[in-house]
Amino acid sequence: MNNTAEASLARGRDWRTPLELGVLGAIWGCSFLFMRIAAQPFGPLALVEVRLLLGALVLAPFLWKSRALFPPRRWLWLAPIGLVNSAIPFLLFAWGAERAPAAIGAICNAMTVLFAALVVFLFFGEKIGARRAVALLIGFVGVVVLATGKSAGLSIGPAVLAGALAALLYGVGVNLVKRHMTGLPPAASGAATLGCGAVLLLPFALTHWPQQPVPPLAWASAIALGMFCTGFAFLLYYRLIYRVGPAIASTVTYLIPVFGALFAWLFLHEPITARMLAAGALILGSVAFSQKR
Repeated sequence: MNNTAEASLARGRDWRTPLELGVLGAIWGCSFLFMRIAAQPFGPLALVEVRLLLGALVLAPFLWKSRALFPPRRWLWLAPIGLVNSAIPFLLFAWGAERAPAAIGAICNAMTVLFAALVVFLFFGEKIGARRAVALLIGFVGVVVLATGKSAGLSIGPAVLAGALAALLYGVGVNLVKRHMTGLPPAASGAATLGCGAVLLLPFALTHWPQQPVPPLAWASAIALGMFCTGFAFLLYYRLIYRVGPAIASTVTYLIPVFGALFAWLFLHEPITARMLAAGALILGSVAFSQKR
């Protein structure tokens, strides 16, 4: 083990690490609660526009500070990355939040780690390994188990498929970021991609802006979703990556479905079914298995 790995491992054992991971998992778990509250009054397009814009504004000072590193030619990659890594997945999760309990999106989100490995294998020629191949198969079984369930007598399959597609796009986005944004300040890059997503989505959001007044609770949820669960959460995540490394920081994936389901149960009284628990165990277990050395 080299000195850098040893230093990251030591920092990972710091008491601050589990605390920060827990806080970040709770914040991102909250995002599915806020989407569930605000998706219906706003509609997915308007809600995601608010989320992207506020998230970009929180991170904008970092982009301004590093503006010299973002010449015009770099924006040719930032725009599509903003769509793939932010705007479209946010839309898919918001669309699913209109149609299924908040826990559904939170569970599907955990597939991002596996999809990132699949994208590397399919499009970038890297070996996936037997362990990750088995993990992908187990994870897909979990998605099928989840998709065949019902909520209030209605099928949640479309919402599960939307969440799985969002996780797949996150997996694509992670690989695009690694290959085209390496060496850039992460917070500034986050501001750039969120801002690009907001600009590209704006015409569609304006034509689909809600015709009826949006309730205060939905506005509060949308603002929290953008500023707290997007802008501030990005900062906390980048801080973790810088301090303990991406391998340890990525373990937050295990916490998001737990907090997402817990908050939906506590505040929205949405049931946690046996099928959700089984699917969550399969998906999270597959992620853990894929990362085991």
